[in-house]
Amino acid sequence: MRKLILGFYVSLDGKSADADNGIRDVMMSIDDPEQEKYFVSRLWEAGAFLMGRNTYEIMAGYWPTSGHPSAEAMNAIPKVVFSRTLQSADDWPETRIARGDTAEEIARLKAEPGKDLVAAGGTAFVHSLIRLGVVDEYRLWVLPAATGKGAPLFPELDRPLNLRLLQTTSFPSGVVEMVYAPAG
Repeated sequence: MRKLILGFYVSLDGKSADADNGIRDVMMSIDDPEQEKYFVSRLWEAGAFLMGRNTYEIMAGYWPTSGHPSAEAMNAIPKVVFSRTLQSADDWPETRIARGDTAEEIARLKAEPGKDLVAAGGTAFVHSLIRLGVVDEYRLWVLPAATGKGAPLFPELDRPLNLRLLQTTSFPSGVVEMVYAPAG
């Protein structure tokens, strides 16, 4: 059975890369070949890349023509966009639309053979995955900046989400990858 890995960039204060809080600018300004090479190697570990509609629309407008070091992996890896309103996913190769119940779609994808699933995207999609309890591993890329504003990675929860640390990897740029799994 495949795992669902949530890959997400956050600021030191736990905020997501909202367009208006400056974290995207921090992400784009980091020049760290070691971190980039590692990130690309992580991408190639994915059997599929899962996202919501908003993230799909942003990424589909960028990756197919990008010369970024991650572009080859981002374009080659199968992608699943979760949306009930998106009419077509033809703008980005290897992409299909999942229109059904999110938990049922995730369970079906996990049951398929192959490499693990990697989910990313906007906070609405990420929050839905966290609330549904379908995330098997959290791969947090903590950026060396705080914003003081923006959407938090974790939504309001009914009870604490206890996690156990599996791995940390730090890079010269100050970016730290922290990998957690649900405890218990």
